[in-house]
Amino acid sequence: MQDTESINDIAAALQQPADLTFELPDPEDELILESDFQQQLDVAWQVCDRFDLQTEIWRGRILRAIRDREKKGGDGRGTGFLRWLKEREISKSQAYAWIQLANSADTLIEDGKLDPDAVNNFSKRAFVETAKASPEVQQMVSEAAQKGDRITRREVRQLSDEWTAMSSDLLPEPVRAKAADNTLPPRYIAPLVKEMEKLPELHQKSIQKEISANPDIDTLKQATTEARNLGKYLKSAAQVQALTQAEVDIETALEEAQRVGCLSIAADLVNQASQIEQTIAKLYMTWKRIGNLADRLYVDTGASTPNLRSLLSCLEPLGGEIMELQLSGATEHTVRLQIQETN
Repeated sequence: MQDTESINDIAAALQQPADLTFELPDPEDELILESDFQQQLDVAWQVCDRFDLQTEIWRGRILRAIRDREKKGGDGRGTGFLRWLKEREISKSQAYAWIQLANSADTLIEDGKLDPDAVNNFSKRAFVETAKASPEVQQMVSEAAQKGDRITRREVRQLSDEWTAMSSDLLPEPVRAKAADNTLPPRYIAPLVKEMEKLPELHQKSIQKEISANPDIDTLKQATTEARNLGKYLKSAAQVQALTQAEVDIETALEEAQRVGCLSIAADLVNQASQIEQTIAKLYMTWKRIGNLADRLYVDTGASTPNLRSLLSCLEPLGGEIMELQLSGATEHTVRLQIQETN
């Protein structure tokens, strides 16, 4: 009986029009002050934001229920869940984004960090940003929302930056002290911490020494750029076959690049090397594909398809051992590539 009543309640709710009727200002009415015009539209936009957020949280809960039901009584491959999505023209990635949003909402509410009524004070993006934040930041944001403050993604990021600046163990004491008295704004500190987290301890200590000696904004900016370049260098170097197959001391080469002041150039070089190796691999697979398709097309065509044969004869060389391509620009160049397969 209770389930039937719940279904009837939902059906009745569907008969009610959604509360999204706005009296929008006339854009051609010159008597409306620009500030009033903008304020009225901003209020309407915030209502839409809240409506979208609540709707997507519930969509996520619905989809989660369907998915979990499928796990319990389905075929084990999620066929029923995927069919449900297809019938409603929902992509799998969108479905799981909604489920993640619902999980975040339920976690915040169940943990007592957020009153369900306070959800209305969030923009959709702010809520997603809060769900991804650390528990301490979630607590601060939730307290602000429950006091009635309007929460946007900017406020969440600002609180997150402030917490990072005050709590990260990667920051030396002189920097944290200046962050505490706001001499160093958190927006300059948080990006540095994020980049330093990607680095080995050896390189973290080098940067810590640098910013401890000169805890100012310019040094933080420079250190952030340096940490980002270090991260790119180390990530790319691990992917470059030309380096992993040779006896190159990557760390020592990195230290030498830092010492002579050409770290950014070395990082870019290694990154470009990684990209060209990936491009070569992709080129080879595409080259093989062209050759196979050309062979199939040759078999399936004949004298009755002269134009198709002409197309084939023009494209077939791109699947041969030697390929040529003219590059136009200030001066024309012809690039000739030869692919040789070896075992």
